[in-house]
Amino acid sequence: MDNKYYITTPIYYVNDIPHVGHTVTTVVADIIARYQKLQGKKVFFLTGTDEHGAKVAQAAKKEGLTPKEFCDQVSRTFSEIWPRLNIDFNYFIRTTNPQHEKIVQDLLEIIYKNDDIYKSRYEGYYCVGCEKFVTETDLVDGYCPYHPNKELQKQSEENYFFKLSKYVPVLIEAIENPNHPQHYDIYPESKKSEVLTRLKSGVNDISISRAEVTWGILVPWDKSQTVYVWVDALINYYSALKINKNEEFWPADLHLIGKEILWFHAVIWEALLLAAGISLPKIIYAHSFYTIDNQKMSKSLGNVISPQQLLEKYGVDGTRYLLATSFPSLEDSDVGIEKFTQKYNSDLANGLGNLVARTAKLCEKSNFEFPESKSDFDPAVKDSVEKFRTDEALKTIWSRIQKLNEAISRDQPWTLEGKTLNEKLTNYVLEIRKIAFNLQPFIPLTAQNIIKQFQGPKIIPEPSLFPRI
Repeated sequence: MDNKYYITTPIYYVNDIPHVGHTVTTVVADIIARYQKLQGKKVFFLTGTDEHGAKVAQAAKKEGLTPKEFCDQVSRTFSEIWPRLNIDFNYFIRTTNPQHEKIVQDLLEIIYKNDDIYKSRYEGYYCVGCEKFVTETDLVDGYCPYHPNKELQKQSEENYFFKLSKYVPVLIEAIENPNHPQHYDIYPESKKSEVLTRLKSGVNDISISRAEVTWGILVPWDKSQTVYVWVDALINYYSALKINKNEEFWPADLHLIGKEILWFHAVIWEALLLAAGISLPKIIYAHSFYTIDNQKMSKSLGNVISPQQLLEKYGVDGTRYLLATSFPSLEDSDVGIEKFTQKYNSDLANGLGNLVARTAKLCEKSNFEFPESKSDFDPAVKDSVEKFRTDEALKTIWSRIQKLNEAISRDQPWTLEGKTLNEKLTNYVLEIRKIAFNLQPFIPLTAQNIIKQFQGPKIIPEPSLFPRI
């Protein structure tokens, strides 16, 4: 299908409830999905929850719940908050879905029959926080860099291994050669270099099953083992389409992820697909992290920001705007409630809100007759969104808002009348319409209200878009 766009977020692990890190990824994915729809594409937007593994079983036990009860409870916190942020996903997948579990087993059976899976003994360290095996070279001072407060588990058990090393040469070729039939891109460029360096330094086969983790999908040819949670999770991107009978959307056009899960999405996932004879996704974009007031976000520090907090303080479009402008696209981005509030007041209340309010008032007072016009995306905005840089796209739009506010202050239209006033108002209205059109993917409710307000034939008085906080 030529006119399609398939975008995914990571499926979020249910050992925790949604926070600002999950939220920025999902909001940005929604912005990209909305933009593609406005380009006339048929879009399938997938998100969901990852629900198997040792960490989930431990968390459930701590709460006095069965793993399934615990998953049902936490998964709802994700599936219910995203619509409140006007996130328009097509499907919310859960890896406890029996249809997903069957597809995982079927796909692994194909790889096993192709002689790309074998049994061997694993000995080494396992980080329960990441749900992954770690090598000595991964460690920082003897700990996982992402979970420095958690002791690593020393493990020795017989598992099933996937022949990842077999696929390293074709993966390198597929990444480096744009003409390769299975070519895929990794962005930003620094992440592509990171993956290639690691691939070229030598890669071992990986364990894809666990002997002592009962909360998982059973290995189809050996029911004494369960499928490694990461393998199970990655397959969701493929199984979701099969479940919905939308296979025509494969391959994924974009996997939008956080940088800590790059290796799984840019190497292991592609190798599994090659082994199963399935075409590869087109782009993996790995963004950086949020820090909160220059500190790592953590429950122990008590600095975790929830999407509910943001919604209560800034509203739907206010929250979407603040996240999109602070998107940690290339480097970590430092945020916090105080910084968000300053940004909200300067950009939304004083910037866009003030522009719309005073222009509407002028139009209403002068009985302005609205001209006909048609808008399209600013080329710079288009370029930024297609590079997944929502922060840069909004800088371009806010530059236009600032210039128009400056022009109005300079023109002093409240001192004008007749033809001169009409000409000035025509210019303002045409530019506001362009701004609103470009804002549609980012703050859709506000953008539509502005478009409606300035479409004519008469101005429609509206309450303040973004009252100061």
